[in-house]
Amino acid sequence: MWENRHSHFPPVTLEMQATTDRSAAIALDILAKIFREDLGRRLAVRLWDGTQVPACSDRAPAFIVNAPYALRAALTPPLDLNPGRAFVSGLIDVEGDIVDAVDVFMRGLGRISNAAAVPLLGQLLRLPKPPAFADRGEAQLRGVAHSRRRDAQAVGFHYDQSLEFYRNFLDEHLVYSCAYFDDGVETLADAQLAKIDHLFRKLRLAPGERLLDIGCGWGALVLRAAAHWGVQATGITLSRSQYEEGRRRIAQANLEDRATIELCDYRDLGGRTFDKIVSVGMFEHVGRRRFDEYFEAAYRALRPGGLFVNHHITGTAGGRFIDRYVFPDGELVPIDVSVHHALRAGFDVRDVENLREHYARTLTEWVANLERNGAAVTRIAGSRAFRIWRLYMGGSAQGFRSGRLGLFQTLLAKPYADGTAAIPATRRDLYAGSQAALRPS
Repeated sequence: MWENRHSHFPPVTLEMQATTDRSAAIALDILAKIFREDLGRRLAVRLWDGTQVPACSDRAPAFIVNAPYALRAALTPPLDLNPGRAFVSGLIDVEGDIVDAVDVFMRGLGRISNAAAVPLLGQLLRLPKPPAFADRGEAQLRGVAHSRRRDAQAVGFHYDQSLEFYRNFLDEHLVYSCAYFDDGVETLADAQLAKIDHLFRKLRLAPGERLLDIGCGWGALVLRAAAHWGVQATGITLSRSQYEEGRRRIAQANLEDRATIELCDYRDLGGRTFDKIVSVGMFEHVGRRRFDEYFEAAYRALRPGGLFVNHHITGTAGGRFIDRYVFPDGELVPIDVSVHHALRAGFDVRDVENLREHYARTLTEWVANLERNGAAVTRIAGSRAFRIWRLYMGGSAQGFRSGRLGLFQTLLAKPYADGTAAIPATRRDLYAGSQAALRPS
């Protein structure tokens, strides 16, 4: 048992003293040093031998350690991979609010100094040696990073899941990006439509214009643009399953004359031009080495005076867990990096908005849906996929909540030859009558 010399550690309880397992005593001491005052307050703990540290509140999540070697497997380097691997393998688990549990875990790891890390590692090595992690479910991509071929593999790895898998946590429109909880908007489905309309207002989208959606998903934005905003909408994706479902939905809505989805790389648009361009959640797949190429392609495809909204996540890289299990080859960068490359391509930056609180709420709703439909998700994709996505989305929600991640919409203009841009001098038109309103067709 740990020595209770520090007032910010919780007092030793009968439940904690009940263990006679040497490994359990070491594990409790390690957890006390990591979680500190959060142990027993914001987080409960249960060990494999029945030892437990209860929390003050029934609503506090429980951190569960399922084997004597679990903490050694989870907390030895690399720490951007092994905690996630241990969770996916079931060596550690969380009951209750996984977003709060991730927050306590990240807070604890962030407080460990270099000096404290050495003896902590020594304690971890006193635990039994874990078996090697199995590599099942990890991405195995081939070719040069961010080549056309490899980008198609990376996108397919993430998005070519069964459509029913996504239906179990997304809204009815199948929008897989940050929603916009405008005033008066309560449901996830309405918030996703509000996000799309917010983007269209930024673009000052007008009937009859030609709109390009780079990375169109299952076509929700393209469908709404054609059906409610009266434009000619084209979406492009590298995911065959998204392409097929998007085209099916367009045909079902009888919108083939106004909307189309193509299996196409952004680098292969040819000489086509559009009045407006939008890209939602695709920039993360581009890769830093391709940023100039990405913005130059968008600039070429936009008519003079046209507008482009680039909507993407910012922050530090997601680490090896995300790269291997969720978004292979994905790269996150600070907002100033993307803006720098947009300026290099010739764009005029007109507006930048951070919607990170909206993404925290979106992800929290997705996690709740995933957990509520856990049996169906497990039947469709397996228990490992359920655990991967629960951790990925719960950890991402914590990232946006804490400010570790951001979600930016950057409005870019391609100026006319004289340097002017066809955009109002103020933002007032963006918000006039926007609350929970749907633009009539």
